[in-house]
This record gives sequence, C-alpha cells and structure tokens, in this order.
Amino acid sequence: MFQGTCTRPDELKAVLDRWPVELGPGADGWLGGTYGFTDDDYFVAVVRFEDRAAAEANSRRPEQGAWAEQLMAAFDGPVEFHDSDDVTLLFDGGSDEAGFVQVIQGRVDDPERLRRVIASDPAELRRLRPEIIGATLALEPDGSFTETVAFTDEASARSGESAELPPDVRAELDWALAGATFHDLREPWFGAP
Repeated sequence: MFQGTCTRPDELKAVLDRWPVELGPGADGWLGGTYGFTDDDYFVAVVRFEDRAAAEANSRRPEQGAWAEQLMAAFDGPVEFHDSDDVTLLFDGGSDEAGFVQVIQGRVDDPERLRRVIASDPAELRRLRPEIIGATLALEPDGSFTETVAFTDEASARSGESAELPPDVRAELDWALAGATFHDLREPWFGAP
C-alpha cells in the first residue's frame, strides 16, 4: 500500500494508468490494485501480489524504478508505504465491481483477535451488511492494519453503518476500530492483469 497527499489527481492518475499497460505484463505475480482519492486530496493505493517475493522482484526491475520516480513526483510531499504478507480475506476479498471503497487503517495490540473478528461469521455479516461485497485485512508485525472494504455503493454503505449489531459484535468492532483512520474512496478505480 502507498498513500500521500496529491493535489494534481489527473497527473497522478495518468502515471498510474500507464503501469498496467507498460509494466504490468512483466510483473510476475501481480494480482491487481485498488486506487482512489479522498475528498481532501489524499491518494490511497492497495496493490496486491501473490507473495512478498513477487512484489520485491517487481520493485527491483529498472523500469519499475523509473516509473516510480515519475509517480513520486506527482505527490505533494512524502509518500507512506506499508507492506504485509499477512492477509485475511472476507468473502472473496476485494471487488472491481465496487462503487465505493473504504480503506481503514489502525493498530491493535492483538492481531489474532482482529483476524478472528474479521473472519468470525461471514454468513451473519452478509445478512447484516449485504452491501459489503468483500474485504481484505493486511496486518503488519507491529499490529498495524489496513482493511480495504468494497461496497456496492456509498449510499448503501452509509445505510448499513446504522444496522443494529449484536452487542458482542459491536464491542469487538469498537475495540478494533478505536483510533482508526477511514479513507473514503468515492470514485475508486481498479487495475488487474
């Protein structure tokens, strides 16, 4: 994942749109990506590879380095990176059919508990929140996490937020999301091989 402030979205998007055509075919193990801007000029990208080795091999390609320089130049300042090979899928993971994506970042003191919260009862979650198409949870060794949730559309997502949850589920979500940051991607786009 990489993220940062960008007040030139057209410039950044043009650089990103070149990647699947020019570099994607040579990126072994590339599975896809989810991209978008928040309302306050913050860009978020969640890029998926088969494994860490494939991602690192891609990063070492000279053409990737040249492209990355152009990408970094489109940001207004520093770019933050997160890597994780500890990924849990909810339903089928992300979806290129999503009309709205929410990227949630936080930190927990018990990563295994968070994994259990995400995967606890998918059938019940699907019943309670049918607008959730899928999600991915990426955990880092220090307990930092990035959850990428794909929704059918924003209106349904907002409506679903008010759904009455069982008290034990609400308590676990409140624990997991305490202090979390939410990045709303109202016009997400996707890349895939």
